[in-house]
Amino acid sequence: MEEYRKVRAGLALALCGFLCLSLGDSVTKTLAGEWPGSAVAALRYGFGLLGLILAVAFTYGRKGFVCPRPWLQAARGGAVALATFCFFMAVQAMPLANATAIEFTNPMLTAIFSAVLLKERAPRAAIIATIFAFAGVLAVLRPEVARIGWSAGWPLLAACGMALLIIANRKAAGAAPVLVMQLLIAAFAFPLLVLAAAVGHISGAPAFHIPPPDWTIFARCALVAVTGTTAHLLIFLGTTKASAPVVAPMVYVQMLAAIGIGWAVFSEAPDLMTLGGAALIIGSGIYLWRSQRSPDLGGAPD
Repeated sequence: MEEYRKVRAGLALALCGFLCLSLGDSVTKTLAGEWPGSAVAALRYGFGLLGLILAVAFTYGRKGFVCPRPWLQAARGGAVALATFCFFMAVQAMPLANATAIEFTNPMLTAIFSAVLLKERAPRAAIIATIFAFAGVLAVLRPEVARIGWSAGWPLLAACGMALLIIANRKAAGAAPVLVMQLLIAAFAFPLLVLAAAVGHISGAPAFHIPPPDWTIFARCALVAVTGTTAHLLIFLGTTKASAPVVAPMVYVQMLAAIGIGWAVFSEAPDLMTLGGAALIIGSGIYLWRSQRSPDLGGAPD
């Protein structure tokens, strides 16, 4: 009974974490037309970096400020910078549910990238899931490509960034405490995001133009930073009470939240083709997850 309560608590924590992510995404979307996603991403990580520096200093003191395997930490920061930059641009350019659905291809992309970059053999389940997931992507992108052109590719690039981050995290596992590892990601991602925002602004492209911000923009970016950091903490705490494979399917609640928020707040009612594509992507992810479960413990092998 005690184990059952721990699992339920873990699932509840993860659920709240993924809902926080959708809340942060919706706040980012309210900035569309006021501040570009590139600048929002940079400021969000600026706030996040400051908070993590204070947290590490309070928890570990000077001993927490280390950088094991710096090139690998740089790769992690670069991957999360790519994912954040592209997803924030996507959220401002297209319906929240569409961008979220396409980003859910990252489990399949992770399996494919692992085969290419780490020379791991891609399991048959990963190949099957990828085929169906990308059929779903085509369905979700169908109206967006016609409406906004090449910008419809932002969420797919974000999914690639997340897949690369997962691979880099796997290689870096255990190098430092979790809080320190989060600080290292932010420390490497922040300057890259600032550089990307600056280059975009200098380019003169309207989508990247950064007008002078008012206090509400700073407040909303701070809120995105708080919801993002809180979300990752809740999800991590959830995996300490229930195994990561048990908690993992809760990520799809984020899709339902994105549909609900997009519909209620931004009047973005998804059509049947979009819903069908999202169902294909989610179904592919669940199929891949179930194929990797351990038959005896209900979790993935270490």
